[in-house]
Amino acid sequence: MRCPICGKDVSDMKYRPFCSKRCADIDLGNWFNGKYKFEATELDDEDLAELEKIGRQEAEEN
Repeated sequence: MRCPICGKDVSDMKYRPFCSKRCADIDLGNWFNGKYKFEATELDDEDLAELEKIGRQEAEEN
């Protein structure tokens, strides 16, 4: 397995999937600085009501 930040082999499983704390911190900084993004879908009232209904059903089952 190679580190997604620097490309070195990952030998220490402590920071997996990164090779070191430094690369893990760089990745975290990228998230904080907005370098990584993913699209979100805006939910309307109907979608929210359906999710709430599903949540209540799951809570009743457990």
